[in-house]
Amino acid sequence: MSRTEPPRRLVLASNNAGKLAELQALLAPLEVELVTQGSLGIPEAPEPHRTFVENALAKARHAAAASGLPALADDAGLCVAAFGGGPGVDTAHYCTQFGYPKSDAHNVRALLEQMRDVEDRRAAMVSTLVALRAPDDPEPLIASGRVEGLIARAPAGDGGFGFDPVMFLPEFGCTFAQLPADVKNAHSHRGRAARAMLALMRQRWWPAA
Repeated sequence: MSRTEPPRRLVLASNNAGKLAELQALLAPLEVELVTQGSLGIPEAPEPHRTFVENALAKARHAAAASGLPALADDAGLCVAAFGGGPGVDTAHYCTQFGYPKSDAHNVRALLEQMRDVEDRRAAMVSTLVALRAPDDPEPLIASGRVEGLIARAPAGDGGFGFDPVMFLPEFGCTFAQLPADVKNAHSHRGRAARAMLALMRQRWWPAA
């Protein structure tokens, strides 16, 4: 891999279409193509850790080893103040602990049910990105982004994915799901992490990019 030319492809250690679209747009200045691990026949990696950065690193190593490509992994979640920072790394499967099948809609439903009588609605959406040139890269690139807001009493908006319909942003007076995609990308936790990652890649991997 040339230091001045980015590789044609980076494998994204996720099969989430929403993450793929957001990260592809946010990293467009690097002129790289993100491909999901699933499109390469790579199964999902175990996520046994209790922090975002450890899980992202495990996923990136798994995808890089299986694909032979540089890898990018995102581990993100919702951290609710009233729940001591939960669901955190369990965000994607949050609803299953309440008997619902895994889905974004069921996650939102379960969260609102659990917060029905909770007055403290403070929450943060957190994204941690890890990039590796190879599975044994001793110097992974790590970038994080965080956005604070409030859990709405009811879903609003049709955009985004995950908990976007109930993540109310006082700064905008609406939820993430009500924002245009370009505005969301400019202000989201993943957008902030991706901009930091882009800067790191330009500095450390591809100075001329």
